[in-house]
Amino acid sequence: MLLRICLIIAIVAGLAVGGLNFVKVKEKITTLQTNLKTETEAHKKFENDYRVTKNHLDKTNAILKQTIATLEATTAEKEKALSDLAAQTKRADKLTDDLTKARQERDDAQSSLAAYEATGFKPQQIVTMGKSFNAMRDNLSAAESENKILLQNIKKLDNRLAKYEQPEKPVLLPSQLSGKIMVADPKWNFVVLNIGENQGVLEDGELLVNRNGRLVAKIKIQSVQKDRSIANVMPGWGLGEVIEGDQVIPAHPAS
Repeated sequence: MLLRICLIIAIVAGLAVGGLNFVKVKEKITTLQTNLKTETEAHKKFENDYRVTKNHLDKTNAILKQTIATLEATTAEKEKALSDLAAQTKRADKLTDDLTKARQERDDAQSSLAAYEATGFKPQQIVTMGKSFNAMRDNLSAAESENKILLQNIKKLDNRLAKYEQPEKPVLLPSQLSGKIMVADPKWNFVVLNIGENQGVLEDGELLVNRNGRLVAKIKIQSVQKDRSIANVMPGWGLGEVIEGDQVIPAHPAS
């Protein structure tokens, strides 16, 4: 009997414990279901917010791309506008310079015209006088050239005459005459000078040869051309060998 009672008590206690566990498990299941529902709703809300945010982001990216493209186009247009402005400014500056030059030429022309009018002559008369003046100037230049040649011939004739009348008298050369030796031939004892008739050189004229301020020799003119002359080294003046580049000056300069 006691055993049966104990068994019944044990069964009742087991049922009580089972019931209590069932209640706790049910509470946990209910809690889990509630949490799952909450998490599910939160996940759905997150997915919905994600889709909305992604749509906004895609729209923003599209607007940004369009803005970048517009900015690049605007920058290109700005650079082209600046280039066009620089070209227009340069052209405007050139036009301003041309206008200033044209005004100056106009003022000069007006001044020249006023000067012509002040002379009392007509333009054609002035042109004729100008041609006459140019012709007279050319004739004067030709006359001066002929006069120079005549003077040179007179000097040569006077020089030749003096050799017969006063053979001991030296030939006078221009005091400013200066030249240098272009060719020197020690074998035949002659030199070629870079000065001649145009510079006033005369036959039998004597020149001193110097090198760096030191007297080297004395030479005598034998033949004269327009810009060249040939001279011989005078005996007794062999102070040194004459070489190309030595300088020459008159031994007997005219006063």
